[in-house]
Amino acid sequence: MSNDILIGGQWGDEGKAKIIDFLAKDYDIVLRTAGGANAGHSVVVDNQKFVFHLIPSGILYPDVTVVLGNGVVLDLDEILSEIKYLKEKSITITGRLKISSSCHIVLPFHKIIDREREKKKKDKIGTTQRGIGPAYSDKITRIGVRLCDLEDKEKLAVKLQENIKEKKVLFDKYYMCDYKFNIIEIADELHEKYLQVKDYIVNNVYYLNNSIKENKSILFEGAQGHSLDIDFGTYPFVTSSNPTVGGAITGSGISVKKINRVIGIFKAYLTRVGEGPFPTKMSPEDAEILRKVGCEYGATTGRPRDCGWFDLVEAKYSCMVNGFTDLAITKLDVLDKYKEIKICTGYEIDGKVTNEFPVIHDDFQKIVPVYKSFDGWQSDITKIRKYNDLPENAKIFLEFVEKEMGSKISYVSIGPDRTETIIK
Repeated sequence: MSNDILIGGQWGDEGKAKIIDFLAKDYDIVLRTAGGANAGHSVVVDNQKFVFHLIPSGILYPDVTVVLGNGVVLDLDEILSEIKYLKEKSITITGRLKISSSCHIVLPFHKIIDREREKKKKDKIGTTQRGIGPAYSDKITRIGVRLCDLEDKEKLAVKLQENIKEKKVLFDKYYMCDYKFNIIEIADELHEKYLQVKDYIVNNVYYLNNSIKENKSILFEGAQGHSLDIDFGTYPFVTSSNPTVGGAITGSGISVKKINRVIGIFKAYLTRVGEGPFPTKMSPEDAEILRKVGCEYGATTGRPRDCGWFDLVEAKYSCMVNGFTDLAITKLDVLDKYKEIKICTGYEIDGKVTNEFPVIHDDFQKIVPVYKSFDGWQSDITKIRKYNDLPENAKIFLEFVEKEMGSKISYVSIGPDRTETIIK
């Protein structure tokens, strides 16, 4: 049985949920390993749109079990809201939703810290203000509160007391924010929410590895994208976790030896939400046209996404770090009406062309993209279901990308519905 990791290859919003939904029927388990409620996944099934922020989108298949791994930071309000949402949609989750006991918790004041910290910054990060960064920060400084800590209210109160020592000073002296820390009240609320999710809690490391021993297959559901990775992305304009292949391993407890495929998801163009470098960013006029056609608005924030042409420098770097065995190209249909389509093949910096993705933030400001132009196909491809039936110019575009990236294109998405997918 196959255990496959699916990674967003760009700045998130690559259409991962669509591909996960398309593939999930062939797996026993769909597993989320990183991020939190800052990552929105939109799935369209039979013209009905579902939006998830924590629960893996594989939940829409009745025989699939979904798991939130230990690398996820858990917003209890959000997970309870999604559980309620699924029940209202008559989607059974009993026995099908598993949450790691080791998940760190987004505490009530984390969101306030996120908001106030962003206000203080001269150069805004563009955070979703969901408290994700502060929750991961507590985890790294070893004062975090995990899901398993919520069972005993007395011990939880002690942990909270330790957690908020520095935060009280920050709120009073730096943020100038009049937040009242009522430890007993916070502990009571967290414990009550714990009781509502208690039946879903597992030790994910044993659950997942025992499932593999039983010949069950696992699809790792990526959140965000490679270029938002805390180590490999456009730091500091990144997320607070590792949405790359390494994060999938550490966020699950599954050995790399048990992984078969690593699938990279790339849009046929580029989008980005929030602040930070974007070398192939289109003019506002061109971006607005593409944004309307591609419905490019953040699933979590609703913010309009910046739009740009496909960037091979960024994509090749993503391939190198993640070791993609397969590629999925999404939203090819959004380019249907373009007479000319561009791909960035290199960066010109200070008069020299490079194929390396910069590390230094200032270097991004100097980039002049080097473009290769392709003739568009200017026809509707949404009804096509076989690769060979695609317009010749569409195949030329795809095969150039495939050759340059050195990984095979296995899937092409030509619409939002799960049926609008071509297996190459």
